[in-house]
Amino acid sequence: MKVTVENKKGLNKDLKIFIDKETMNSYMDEKYEEIKGSINLKGFRPGKVPKEILKRQFGKAVFGEVLDKVLKETSTKALEENKIKPAGQPKLDLKTYGEDKDLEYVLSVTELPKVDIKSLENIKFDEYSVKIDESETDKRIKEIAKNQPNFKEVSADTKARKGDLVSLDYKATVDGKEFKGSEGKNTQLTLGKDLFLKGFDDQLIGVKKDDEKIVEATLPENFPEKDLVNKKAKFNCKILSVKQSEDVKIDDGFAKNLGAKDLKDLKTLISKQINDEYKNSLDQLAKNQILEKIEKIKLEEVPENLVEEEVKVLSQGMSEEEAKKNKKNFEEKAKTRIKTGLILNEFGEKNQIKVSEQEIQAEVQKQLRMMPGQEKMVMDFYQKNPSALASLRGTVYEEKILNLIKEKGNANKREISKDEAEKILKDAHKHQHDQDHSHVEEKKETKKKSPTTSAKEKKSTTKKAKAKPAVKKTKKVSKK
Repeated sequence: MKVTVENKKGLNKDLKIFIDKETMNSYMDEKYEEIKGSINLKGFRPGKVPKEILKRQFGKAVFGEVLDKVLKETSTKALEENKIKPAGQPKLDLKTYGEDKDLEYVLSVTELPKVDIKSLENIKFDEYSVKIDESETDKRIKEIAKNQPNFKEVSADTKARKGDLVSLDYKATVDGKEFKGSEGKNTQLTLGKDLFLKGFDDQLIGVKKDDEKIVEATLPENFPEKDLVNKKAKFNCKILSVKQSEDVKIDDGFAKNLGAKDLKDLKTLISKQINDEYKNSLDQLAKNQILEKIEKIKLEEVPENLVEEEVKVLSQGMSEEEAKKNKKNFEEKAKTRIKTGLILNEFGEKNQIKVSEQEIQAEVQKQLRMMPGQEKMVMDFYQKNPSALASLRGTVYEEKILNLIKEKGNANKREISKDEAEKILKDAHKHQHDQDHSHVEEKKETKKKSPTTSAKEKKSTTKKAKAKPAVKKTKKVSKK
């Protein structure tokens, strides 16, 4: 194989690849030997069919398979030997080919640019730790205690009021007749919440233990017995007990009920919980700072084919006229995103960062916990959409890269109060909101200038250019 690199124009290169006919014929002979044992032709024993006969009957098919194999092997080898990482799929142009002929073709490739990642080794960013005041911890514990149900039975002559827990047995009838589900035992209602039937609770205000009370209520639209929907039912209620809520005593027993060893241990756990809540958000700010600095790193050239693909993504849902008007702006955004992705990807490869299947599954499980009751829907989504799983892998890959950059970086560590943390996060949120608003206004202005808006455009919105790059697009390099 002879390889000549021609037409070097920035990242674009043409590789002229030549394989002599002797080599091609040896590939053909290997293929004939491979298929000879599986071919059955009348008049010949298995494995004894002459090559000339095979050539006449199967020559074109064999050459097609051999050509495909040689093109894959030689193009991959040519790229590897010349240390070229293609950005996207190379284009192949056959010049000379055929049975008993030399093979000559041109591989046109856009190369990924050389990326210098030295500046990422000591990148500067702010790293905050939040000092949680004891009063904040006490306040959170009081809120938890307030939401813990703590009802105590009152004396027999105490009347039930709003907020009390009433236990009762009931028998119900409609037009004097019992119906399926018309009887209930030890039913508990917190008066005022109206969770049983509309207007039911209010009629129990004022009852005492051992009272009997007839309550009337309309059966709802979703009542199982459809012929009784919207009919008025009479409930003969026997009051078993009346309980009133009282403040929970915050002590070691309360702490143990929440899974802590004692009250001191609970305060430590709650303090850490509050700290973690702020830490996660502040850590994301640090990563955003890193991404902003990566965006400022200079890259001599960005592959045009990748820019074109990204512009298509950014202009998705737009009319041809809108996309044309926004083309320059989108190209700048696309270059920034691709550049950031290339830099992060290079850092990931140099540091041999991998994403395991266990990590992907852990991320899926994390999403399942965030969507209780919809676990099956989430699992089905990932099982039926391999691209969504690939996107998730890209997100995990990027997260691991950013975490390693943080570890190797130069952190400006600061301990701040909860109030300072809230101000920093509020300012960051406002900054993001202003950027989003600017993007929306820009799109509105484009639509004002546009004479027509299609139905499709009304239903869809342009994908926003994010600081987070699509690492997955640059992670794997085709070597075909």
